[in-house]
Amino acid sequence: MLGGLLVLNATFASSAPTGIVPNLMEQFTFSEEVATLTISLFVAGYCVGPLIWGPLSEQIGRRNVFIISFIFYTGFQVGCALSRNTASILVFRFLGGTFAAAPLSNSGALVSDMWDAGTRGEALAFFTLAPFAGPTLGPLVSGFMGDAGVDWRWVFWLLTFFAGFCLILIIFTLPETFLPILMVKRAKKLRKETGDDRYWAPFERRNIKAGALARQTLARPFIVLAQEPMLIAITLYMSFVYGCIYLLFEAYPIVFTEGHGFNQGFSGLAFLPIFIGGCTGVFGYLLIFNPRYVKAQQKFAPAPVPPEYRLEICMLAAPMFAVGFFWFGWTSYPSISYWSPLMAGFLLGWSIVWIFLALFNYMIDAYLFVAASALAANTVVRSCFGAGFPLFATQMFDQLNPRWASTLLGCIAVLMGPIPFVLYKFGPTIRLKSKYAPTKPPAPKEAAELENQDAANNA
Repeated sequence: MLGGLLVLNATFASSAPTGIVPNLMEQFTFSEEVATLTISLFVAGYCVGPLIWGPLSEQIGRRNVFIISFIFYTGFQVGCALSRNTASILVFRFLGGTFAAAPLSNSGALVSDMWDAGTRGEALAFFTLAPFAGPTLGPLVSGFMGDAGVDWRWVFWLLTFFAGFCLILIIFTLPETFLPILMVKRAKKLRKETGDDRYWAPFERRNIKAGALARQTLARPFIVLAQEPMLIAITLYMSFVYGCIYLLFEAYPIVFTEGHGFNQGFSGLAFLPIFIGGCTGVFGYLLIFNPRYVKAQQKFAPAPVPPEYRLEICMLAAPMFAVGFFWFGWTSYPSISYWSPLMAGFLLGWSIVWIFLALFNYMIDAYLFVAASALAANTVVRSCFGAGFPLFATQMFDQLNPRWASTLLGCIAVLMGPIPFVLYKFGPTIRLKSKYAPTKPPAPKEAAELENQDAANNA
């Protein structure tokens, strides 16, 4: 729960300035494009942060990384609230995003530290909701604050209080979960209790030079990504979907504020169906697809379930995502009830959660021994798209109008939609040729033979 809350905190802060953009433009006298940078630069920090916090957590532990990053993250929120010029608020937003990225890379590690593949799906379902709940709730809160005439600095003071509250929770409730660090603590405790110096943990006897460690931890994610066509396809698809989430922060005001006359508060409220759709997707996964995966575990036991079983919901969600953009675009006329594009947001939220749930689980299962590197590379590229899409969204929706801009996005979604279908059909063959995911899971019959053989050996 705390891991999910920390991700919610980081993603909520990323979109919070959306509702106070007019106030920022008036205060600092900059253009709308520069105002958009308050969001894009925060997300750009996600490109840098995972490369630091992921490897560092494997050296000093998850808990210490969370404490260090949130101390500075809280301080940078204070810096935003007290900013007096354009340069200061933009710099503090970028630094805040860099330190807020710690939960994005390490909260998933908390999940993997505590759960195995059989139970990870349920935990990951709630964890996956956090990255989408935050961006959709940010404009809702800041929009009503801006509409009520609250000073824009209070949005950042709110983020300060939220970050400080999470820091207190980390200090008093979060234990260390990284096994090598726990073994070091255990060895130290045994040496102290027994006086016997022969107790030691493998982590204490490492002899890795700093340069080699940096190359291994920082370069490895990109080496894995460059050598894996399957991972490249997954990363491009997830990055496009993630970029579209942040693109909507610029598209929604055009459709609902300019087109339907919503004020800042109700424009923020328009993001709520995306959040509700995401919640519906999580509950649908838990009620329908996770039980199917549990049955598949029994079917394939004692062998692992093929990773392709994770892709079922993605094959349903890919068409839903494309349809959601066509629906949103062609019902965005001011003459059509605003309920129609709002409900398109519900479909988008539902499909986005299913796409991410499926592909996150697929990457972990397929790249089991280098899953951390695969996820790190995916996070960096995805964050680049999230930072870049808002920068051209306003111009695209103004020049093309919401109908054709959404149609363009829907067509790109249609072109990328076959990716999960191709992976489902050809994934086992591709993994046989992969350097990092070479194992082909046995068929059910082979799995049964292995089980019988294991029973005979035990006897």
